[in-house]
Amino acid sequence: MGTSTGKAERAESPSSPSLSPSRAADFMRCPLLYRFRVIDKLPEKPSSAATRGTVVHAVLERLFDAPAAERTAPRARAMVPGEWERLLKARPELAELFRGEDGAEDPERLGRWLADAERLVEQWFSLEDPTRLEPAERELYVETRLESGLTLRGYIDRVDVAPSGEVRIVDYKTGKAPAPQYAGDALFQMKFYALVLWRLRGAVPRRLQLVYLGSGDVLTYDPGESDLLAVERKVRALWEAIAEATATGVFLPRQTKLCGWCDHQAHCPEFGGTPPPYPLAAHPAPSGRMGRV
Repeated sequence: MGTSTGKAERAESPSSPSLSPSRAADFMRCPLLYRFRVIDKLPEKPSSAATRGTVVHAVLERLFDAPAAERTAPRARAMVPGEWERLLKARPELAELFRGEDGAEDPERLGRWLADAERLVEQWFSLEDPTRLEPAERELYVETRLESGLTLRGYIDRVDVAPSGEVRIVDYKTGKAPAPQYAGDALFQMKFYALVLWRLRGAVPRRLQLVYLGSGDVLTYDPGESDLLAVERKVRALWEAIAEATATGVFLPRQTKLCGWCDHQAHCPEFGGTPPPYPLAAHPAPSGRMGRV
């Protein structure tokens, strides 16, 4: 299952300890999925949803290149086909998403997909007013090294800075807002980014904001130092579990409702599959130490 935004991921391994929120989420969701993606590097088919997310994010990023008065919904909608063509030029294999069973191009399928992307872009204008925003950063790559030696890194969609100096971190989601009981998973990513910015700049971001274009919802959270210290402890424990699993080769599968979208069922024991031979040297784990996250 691909990422929703299509942002570039850098290599991660305990020999060069670094962690992004996407890979942290992979391990928490299913340790075996983390192994397949990070260690085995198994290929995954592109998905139309993830590809649409990449195009929508590109539009929302580049719209701010225009003067404030020109940041309109019609202009943003009109940018969608161009951003698709730009992405297709960089990744020609994505054309396969819009071919029929006979292998021929399916213009109607592509047209419906582009229309869906345009609707998501237009939805944004009901949630935020880009004519009143001047982001300090867009698609900001951040990286910091903790005292433990672990490097945390990732890409932030948008950083706003108020005249008072207060910082807001904004992330666009092209799906629907989660049910309240699952909101914590989404906020973990934002708190992760907030922790990185705090360590880099010395100030806790004032607000975290998730903009859900699929359902027209905005989720906000105002973190404190205690929140971010708790995230730092969780991230350290998570990395210890990843390092231990990597050393032993024991990555346990965890079946969830998301398994239906996973590309790796043929290799997963939960579905009768067999993982490929473990490519690293493995060592037995000390008793009682696995799975601490």
